[in-house]
Amino acid sequence: MTSPRFRVISDNDYSGDPDGLAQLAHHALSPSIDLRLVIGTHLRVGDPFDPSGESADNAAAIALEILQLSGREDVPVLAGSNVDITTSPDPSAAAIAIVAEAMRDDTDARLFYCAGAGLTELAAALRLEPAIAARLTLVWIGGPEHEGLATAPPGAMPIEYNLLIDVPAATEVFDSAVPIWQIPRDAYRQTLASFTELRHRMGGAGPLGARLFEPLDRVREMVEAHGGNIGETYIMGDSPLVLVTALLSSFEADASSSGFVYLPTPGINAAGQYVSRPDARPLRVFTSLDTRLMFEDFYLKLAALAG
Repeated sequence: MTSPRFRVISDNDYSGDPDGLAQLAHHALSPSIDLRLVIGTHLRVGDPFDPSGESADNAAAIALEILQLSGREDVPVLAGSNVDITTSPDPSAAAIAIVAEAMRDDTDARLFYCAGAGLTELAAALRLEPAIAARLTLVWIGGPEHEGLATAPPGAMPIEYNLLIDVPAATEVFDSAVPIWQIPRDAYRQTLASFTELRHRMGGAGPLGARLFEPLDRVREMVEAHGGNIGETYIMGDSPLVLVTALLSSFEADASSSGFVYLPTPGINAAGQYVSRPDARPLRVFTSLDTRLMFEDFYLKLAALAG
């Protein structure tokens, strides 16, 4: 492969649910994309994964570790704000860097903004320079099910997890002109891998694979220690960010092995629910994901790195 096809900014809560670490490693090992920037973004206040109040800083530190194990020390990493868009007084260095990358005039390569958590940094960047809306595509893991396409799972949170991190930021992004490819809760929950599979195909694949598997297994152990049982599988819900950017079809490049529909982009109210806007710009909503392609590609890349 002579050169990457697309540019990617990866924005995720890397000190939170450890599925994001696999996403970062997979993007880092994918030669078809130019990983321009990695942003460690914050969790919501009191999130049990990292209640420190410094989750964005911690996320950036963990992202650096994963990139080093992936052999990608060349990729810059920045911490976003540790608080949501309504609390942060000034844009972070990450938001400023997003604007700089989006406004480059020395490349025609499409820019995907891959977000696996809240949308604080993108909203802040749009406040700085609204013109970036025409210069990137947001791929977002987040948001609840759309009426008529899917139903919420049993015991679902009233506000979907990633949306809850910063509802006002998501509202601003959905109200902007940014093209959005959304992978909502019903779609990202399709990315099930068994612990048996993960232990063998990921955990046994060298230092990087072991580092990625260990926190997944630790989540299972912590839940069991508190009397819970998450069963035999884990949702690798952030990995579709790689599937629909790095693993597009060879000709007429698109996520042709996954299913999606177009809907008018809804608004998002303060309660984290969609508000119908029939005349709004189109929103691409993924309804099914090619998990075979996604997982097999990742496992084989891990194995190749491990030698």
